[in-house]
Amino acid sequence: MLLEGYGAQLWNGTIETIILSLLSLLLAFVIGLIGASAKLSSNRWFSIPAQIYTTVIRGIPDLVLLLLLFYSFQDYLNQLTDALNQPQIDIDPFLAGVAVLGFIYGAYFTETIRGAVLAVPKGQLEAGAAYGLTTWQIFRRILFPQMMRFALPGISNNWQVILKATAIVSIIGLHDVVKAAQEAIAGTISKGAYHAFLFLLVTALIYLLLTTISHVIFVFLEKRYSIGVRRSDL
Repeated sequence: MLLEGYGAQLWNGTIETIILSLLSLLLAFVIGLIGASAKLSSNRWFSIPAQIYTTVIRGIPDLVLLLLLFYSFQDYLNQLTDALNQPQIDIDPFLAGVAVLGFIYGAYFTETIRGAVLAVPKGQLEAGAAYGLTTWQIFRRILFPQMMRFALPGISNNWQVILKATAIVSIIGLHDVVKAAQEAIAGTISKGAYHAFLFLLVTALIYLLLTTISHVIFVFLEKRYSIGVRRSDL
């Protein structure tokens, strides 16, 4: 029998991993835009908290942050419901995974986007303002397209890391591809067999396939955003 009957379970886990990664990427990108805007702001009430956020988050391992944010928040939430004589609330592992990964990698996206914004010549933004464009029009027509060209290599790298980091969310009960592989291994052991190498190898190949496809997509995007840009051969 293919994969000892656990093929469908691994497939479902792969889909869960992809959805988790995409939603985490979206959340991290939005946080990155907000964080970059705050760090570039001349207002210290925005720039200082953003600086603290990126410094603290990037200085603590992802696994520690995941456990800290998930279990600590769950514990405090239960204490609050107990104090109010309300039934306990169990946080959905999928939503928690998206929120935690998005929050963590939002710090990395903040720095990526901040550097990309700084790489766009200020003269072009000033020219747009001189032509009477609104702030939104300047962002949409001038800043964002060029910012994305500079940011795509960093975004690509951050996406690859997010995709692989989904493996750690299996410890909070999310049924991603790693969790599916663990359950498949446990299931075969209970049947008197041991196929850890097989399922772990399949899991590794799934991640390799996903990262390879992602690389191809980002290469296409980089070419798309580089249209009309002259490249010098060094």
